[in-house]
Amino acid sequence: MYLFETARLKVRPLSMQDLPALTALLGDPAVMEYSIRGVCDEAATRQFIAWCEACYAESGVGPWALEERATGELAGFCGINAEQVDGEEETSLGYRLARRYWHQGLATEAARAVAQYAFDEKGCESLVAIIEPAHIASIRVAEKVGFAQYTVHRFHDRPVRLYRLERAAWRARSQRPAGA
Repeated sequence: MYLFETARLKVRPLSMQDLPALTALLGDPAVMEYSIRGVCDEAATRQFIAWCEACYAESGVGPWALEERATGELAGFCGINAEQVDGEEETSLGYRLARRYWHQGLATEAARAVAQYAFDEKGCESLVAIIEPAHIASIRVAEKVGFAQYTVHRFHDRPVRLYRLERAAWRARSQRPAGA
């Protein structure tokens, strides 16, 4: 069951069928460099998938599988979920790709589509992106999607930038002519 598609991706819930490919992705130290979880083995990946499935059942959202349309392979995941930041519940947009899919614009493509889905289908008023200051590639993705300003916070005992994108700003941005 696909939630939606982009030019190069199909977006669907993660499932235990994704365990081998997701274990490889989450087991890659380069991919997990900025993860609060760190590198994951198969057991940790199984727990992550179970958590995702619980999120889908409880709230209808969570990290979703990004399946490459051309090959059907798992490229990574992108989605929204609730996060506690300084005692406030925020709807956080997150994304992670297997290394072989880096530098192709897929993270931006996925994040834009998930933001659109969050605002239009899930009725979110705002989204946040929680990014460590040294994670330049993730910052670039967030900025391309429309996250512009940030505040500095501590998240899981790490300094992070908390970018916020309001639905009104998203709509104004998405209504501009291409190239404007």
